[in-house]
Amino acid sequence: MKPNYESPIIKKLNAGMMNKFGSRTEYIPVKYIDNVAVADLMDQYGSPLFVISEKTIRQNYQKAVKAFKMRYPKVQFAWSYKTNYLDAVCQVFHQEGSWAEVVSGFEYQKALRNGVPGNLIIFNGPDKSKEDLILAIKNRSLIHIDHFDELYMLIDILEDMEETKARVAIRVNMDTGIYPQWDRFGFNYENGQAWNAIMRIIAQEKLQFEGLHCHIGTYMLTANAYAVAAQKMCELALSYSNTTGENIKYIDMGGGFCSVNTLKGSYLQGADIIPTFDDYAEAITSTILQSGFRPDTLPLLILETGRALIDEAGYLLGTVLATKRLADGRRATIVDTGVNIMFTSFWYNHRVSPAQDFSQHAEDTVLYGPLCMNIDSLRESITLPILKKGDRIVIQDVGAYNMTQWMQFITLRPNVVMIDTTGKVHLIRKQETIDSIVNYEIVPEHLK
Repeated sequence: MKPNYESPIIKKLNAGMMNKFGSRTEYIPVKYIDNVAVADLMDQYGSPLFVISEKTIRQNYQKAVKAFKMRYPKVQFAWSYKTNYLDAVCQVFHQEGSWAEVVSGFEYQKALRNGVPGNLIIFNGPDKSKEDLILAIKNRSLIHIDHFDELYMLIDILEDMEETKARVAIRVNMDTGIYPQWDRFGFNYENGQAWNAIMRIIAQEKLQFEGLHCHIGTYMLTANAYAVAAQKMCELALSYSNTTGENIKYIDMGGGFCSVNTLKGSYLQGADIIPTFDDYAEAITSTILQSGFRPDTLPLLILETGRALIDEAGYLLGTVLATKRLADGRRATIVDTGVNIMFTSFWYNHRVSPAQDFSQHAEDTVLYGPLCMNIDSLRESITLPILKKGDRIVIQDVGAYNMTQWMQFITLRPNVVMIDTTGKVHLIRKQETIDSIVNYEIVPEHLK
């Protein structure tokens, strides 16, 4: 077979220093995921293809739980459905002991269908309909109230429900030194709104006040912000105890922990600068333990960690469609994985590796998806070996949000498979077909 021609180049010696776009790609091909050949996966299930590692999910979950439980006696994780609500993924977390945390009626229904008892579902979010709240009340779920309008609707609903109480908490927003401050959700701590909400709740006989919740931000690069948040949550909890003589049952610190991905614009790689589970755990638990609770009144600590538990478990496999030179001389590589199925490429510089052996001839490349949209760029600049049509790539750390925020646009959404802990491959979501799209369309008779 005639070898592919590569033009000769003069290349500077490089001691591993990064350029202005960050470090180069890993110069090791990714041929296997959990000992399953990438080529076999793509031959059987097509391209593009999402792959989820069950083993990685379980390992990350156990690592996170251990970090907190070795420091604090009462810890409970609740899986964030919005991060990845494929049933197979959720079931892995539930098998590991995780509750469900949902932010819509749709996700609430999914959790029930997955067999999660109603009293182990945390219902967050600003958009809870009357029907959603009635269902949550009947199932004894934890309702985290987001705003006063929701509180008033809940009170109104309960007037028509005899001998029924709702288990509630409030979401609190606060200044943790991270800006812009997340104050869109919940009741503000500094201006007294959160305490006002608590007082209004405890004045209602049918509202059973059980906890406090906060979610201070996303991809939080400093664990100290959680220490600040935990301190303010504890102050609220102790004020409630001093006022009523009762104890808060739980403090829910939400999510926001970093995954190993690298944010766009970051000079340093994500894995080198993000806090560890131990860092987050130390900041949160030390604050709670030192805040003044008696040992027998320590609240349950709930964590809603999503991204940090699932990102590393996800891979997106793709195929090179074409290569070309742009007008300014840069190399462009076009692959079949667009931003429609990898939404996180808008804020991460994902790791991209070839799935087969390659030469050491490498070049700065623009990595484009297949969509007829100029914004369909996966990486503005990445150092890759010379890839040719038909070559395969592996995009790493894509388990969070891509399978919930993806959209059917120009192309159909692909298969998703899970590799279990024994190396067996399972199809967990079928690829879309033309029928699965047009079956929801209705053409008026006069247009047929």
